[in-house]
Amino acid sequence: MARDITGPGTSRGALSSLAQRVAGGSSSKGHVGQHGPLEGLYLTQLIPTLLILILSVVTMWSCSLALDEVNFTNHLAGMALGIAAAVVVWRYDYRNLANLTTALFVLACVLMVMPLIPGLGVEGGLGGLGWVRIGPLRFQPSEPGKLVVIALMASACAQYNGKIDSFRDYARLCGTLLVPLVLIMVTDLGTGLMIFFTGATIIICSGAPRSWVLATIALIVGVAALVIITSQIDGIPHVLQEYQLARLTVFLDPEGTATDDGYNLQQAMIAIGSGGLFGKGLGNASQALSGFLPEAETDFIFATFAEQFGFVGSVVLLALFAWMILATILLAMKVESTFSKLVLVGCAALWTFQVLESVGMCIGIMPITGIPLPFMTYGSSSMVTQLMAVGMVQSVWRHRQKVA
Repeated sequence: MARDITGPGTSRGALSSLAQRVAGGSSSKGHVGQHGPLEGLYLTQLIPTLLILILSVVTMWSCSLALDEVNFTNHLAGMALGIAAAVVVWRYDYRNLANLTTALFVLACVLMVMPLIPGLGVEGGLGGLGWVRIGPLRFQPSEPGKLVVIALMASACAQYNGKIDSFRDYARLCGTLLVPLVLIMVTDLGTGLMIFFTGATIIICSGAPRSWVLATIALIVGVAALVIITSQIDGIPHVLQEYQLARLTVFLDPEGTATDDGYNLQQAMIAIGSGGLFGKGLGNASQALSGFLPEAETDFIFATFAEQFGFVGSVVLLALFAWMILATILLAMKVESTFSKLVLVGCAALWTFQVLESVGMCIGIMPITGIPLPFMTYGSSSMVTQLMAVGMVQSVWRHRQKVA
């Protein structure tokens, strides 16, 4: 963890001021609200986010012209709701969560089991059970659950102030993550993988010894391999459902897999390839928007985007994601509080995994898990959660006290 190396000297104070200006602010003392309304905004991270949202609006508008499943007004409404939620999170002092480990743990568990409650849980696509219906409202409680897990693990890990010396403490942190992880894996494998990656990244960045981390990774890989192998053997209990197993393995041989997922992957790769260098143009995705590619607005939204905007457009989109994530990491390196660092690490890890997995499954190098591409995938639950994560980053900047 980075330490505060600045002191009261004039030259080091000037360097601190310069670092803040580069990061998006202008206050020399690290306090907000002294130099206009933009002082409380971390523009270095906010600007790429807004540009991605513009691309999202354009892409979803083109989808709404051809796909009955897409309601463009609903997409805008979800975005508006997400922006409102992000503003609330931005204004809220996130530091109040630092000492609420138990409450956050309970809340995370409740959100993960909600789809299993009779009368609340409803089926999603391919038999998934990650959805909840309350009156006319249908949403995925695991989406806000991702942010709760980030706050939970940051709160639990911050207590060790950047160095975990006791294996018992390390095991306790792993157990804290394991409970909501197991609960969500029952209904939503993709979200479970996200929560695992995010929580594990926070633990690693909390000062866990490398040997413990490597041993844990080896154990997880072994257990995962055992689960996948046993799920293919008849006559014994299967941990993974048939559609989950197919999604995890289809990328290994999409052409030789006679399943819907194998077909979907082939169509996604055809759509991306047909986009060429500059794409076919907005609304001209003849592969993705003509019924050949299922889930073109959700699971395979990157393929839909790539067919319309080509390789160049895809590079621009990925560059904006990289900019946004890097800005979050840079802020984590500058803030003084361990809890603040870990909250930012969690947000960066969440976005990184989603982008790598969502794009990777469209080009055949990652398993198909149905993980949304941040801000781009159709669906209000995901949109609101991603924008709330932006609000968390902005809240760290707004309530910062010092930068290193």
